[in-house]
Amino acid sequence: MVLDSTALERFNDFLKNERKSSDNTIASYMRDMRQLSEYLEEHSMPNLLDAGEKELGIYLDYLRRSGKSPATVSRCIATLKCFYKHFFAIGEIVQNPAASLMSEKMEKKLPQILTSKEVELLLEQPECTDAKGYRDRAMLELLYATGIRVTELISLDVGDVNLPVGVLRCHSHDKERIIPLYPKAVKALAEYVEFVRPNMIAVETEQALFVNVNGTRMTRQGFWKIVKYYQAKAKIDKDITPHTLRHSFAAHLLENGADLHSIQEMLGHSDLSSTQIYAHIVKKQIKDVYNKAHPRA
Repeated sequence: MVLDSTALERFNDFLKNERKSSDNTIASYMRDMRQLSEYLEEHSMPNLLDAGEKELGIYLDYLRRSGKSPATVSRCIATLKCFYKHFFAIGEIVQNPAASLMSEKMEKKLPQILTSKEVELLLEQPECTDAKGYRDRAMLELLYATGIRVTELISLDVGDVNLPVGVLRCHSHDKERIIPLYPKAVKALAEYVEFVRPNMIAVETEQALFVNVNGTRMTRQGFWKIVKYYQAKAKIDKDITPHTLRHSFAAHLLENGADLHSIQEMLGHSDLSSTQIYAHIVKKQIKDVYNKAHPRA
């Protein structure tokens, strides 16, 4: 296990310093590798760097028998490929046991989006009668206005918002992008920043744009609970997550004539293929409308 712990530390350093992976990706990959390490030890198998294709196959079969979803198994395979490719590249192992592993076959599901009416209903839920109401309205408006990821949202500092100009500066993976804000989002943010946030922050030096009831930076879990609360309050049957608003932002822009390259830039996608999924969503919606409305469909 000493060898495994050392290998895991080096893998963590590689992901963080060389691959520049996000904190969420690092946490996910490290969890996968620790679970494999524990399985190998419990079953008296070779350690991580001595394991072969046979041992990896046995472990993946164990995950499938345990009821893990194809998506979970595929993510684990991606982790294994990354881990062993790295140690093979630096000469720590003479063969890459994960080279021939194939991802699980999965039915591609289009991301769920909200209709424009559902978005309006959700955004109307926060009642601006107390500090939390003003904050929650500003957060939801900003998320739908920009399509940023929830991690990017909670990482925002006060200086990242230029209210007079109506733009947001977003940082992700050492890259910066500027995203415009619609007037209602600017208004909601201005009210929160000017009149509410100063009374919520724990210390005057706090830089976080959005803070929790303790006056410190909002967490992912905290914002997830906020979204779920307003989903229930709005009585929207769809399973809404913070990412649902990101998907809805992109699909609605595309529906209303925005081009894919502009949407790609605002979302911060490095590859256009990641953005093209929203074109499939819009096409499917048009087809659904046609099948429901055309008298001969």
